[in-house]
Amino acid sequence: MSPPPPQHLFFSFLLLLVALVLQLSSYTSATQEQAQVQTTLSTTEYINPKLPPRNIITPSKKFEGSSNLVNLRYHMGPVLSSAPIKIYLVWYGHWSNSQKLLIKDFLLSISTPPPPPSKHKPNSKPTSTVSQWWRTVSLYTDQTGANVSSTLLVAGEYADTAYSHGKQLTRLSIQQVIATAVKSAPFPVDHKNGIYLVLTADDVAVQDFCRAVCGFHYFTFPSMVGYTLPYAWIGNSAKQCPEVCAYPFAVPGYMGGGGPGALKSPNGDVGVDGMISVIGHELAELSTNPLVNAWYAGEDPTAPTEIGDLCEGTYGTGGGGGYIGQVMSDRQGKTFNMIGRSGRRFMVQWIWSPVLKACFGPNALD
Repeated sequence: MSPPPPQHLFFSFLLLLVALVLQLSSYTSATQEQAQVQTTLSTTEYINPKLPPRNIITPSKKFEGSSNLVNLRYHMGPVLSSAPIKIYLVWYGHWSNSQKLLIKDFLLSISTPPPPPSKHKPNSKPTSTVSQWWRTVSLYTDQTGANVSSTLLVAGEYADTAYSHGKQLTRLSIQQVIATAVKSAPFPVDHKNGIYLVLTADDVAVQDFCRAVCGFHYFTFPSMVGYTLPYAWIGNSAKQCPEVCAYPFAVPGYMGGGGPGALKSPNGDVGVDGMISVIGHELAELSTNPLVNAWYAGEDPTAPTEIGDLCEGTYGTGGGGGYIGQVMSDRQGKTFNMIGRSGRRFMVQWIWSPVLKACFGPNALD
């Protein structure tokens, strides 16, 4: 066989050279795109508003809020260990469907398992989810060793759009609101597995609201409702005190000069987004101290310091002392620290871990 002509060798070499250049160009482009994605994630996905200088954070920064002075003790009472915990919602006042869906998405996310690890990134850090946040609550036990239930169910809803007890409620009249709800079939009195959440609209004033509390939990008196039922109340602060009860999505005027600026809420509703963190706070405490004789610090059961109180205002690594800690931000600048079902994003405060003896959340970085 005769050798190919020299011009054929030249054209073959030229084609090979072009192919190599194109391959190198494609590889360089992919590498640059990957680097750009990593840069974007590192610069825009994680934010740390007004975090103190690193040199004044303790070496064990993993243990936000930790202190040898915190004496959280178990007082032999029950925790909500029956599965599932059945939540009965009382919508007091006027609520939009989107607001109801947002709150129910958070509640239902507690029992939604986190997504499996990515096949492409098997060693990647797990996504920070609402169900992982609840795992800390589930670590608490009663005297039999039974853990707080890891499953919650929205078992019933009642809408009191007529403001049947007026637009100014006291702590005692909150129980009357529950009594009205349970007398309205098919809203039951579930004294074995049920808890009741009274959610008041933004035009309802409640005793101590904004001044001392954004929500509270207790139990009903048999003389009022017929049974002892664990319940919690949380108010929508959008029109009354967002800078108090929806912080850090709204900030007090006196902080305008040097405090952290208001952050964008994850779902565009400052009142409800702030309310969800308070719901998480009260739900965690209600589950671990339903009759105010289980888990709390302090000697006065009428004013207990509970697992949510110990972590007030802490949302991420480095939090405490007026700093919310490291959280995440999406491309629109909306701030969040955990993800719920269907990709819904939430900003919920951390809670006290009985294992770490410190505040903890699923978005902890160390």
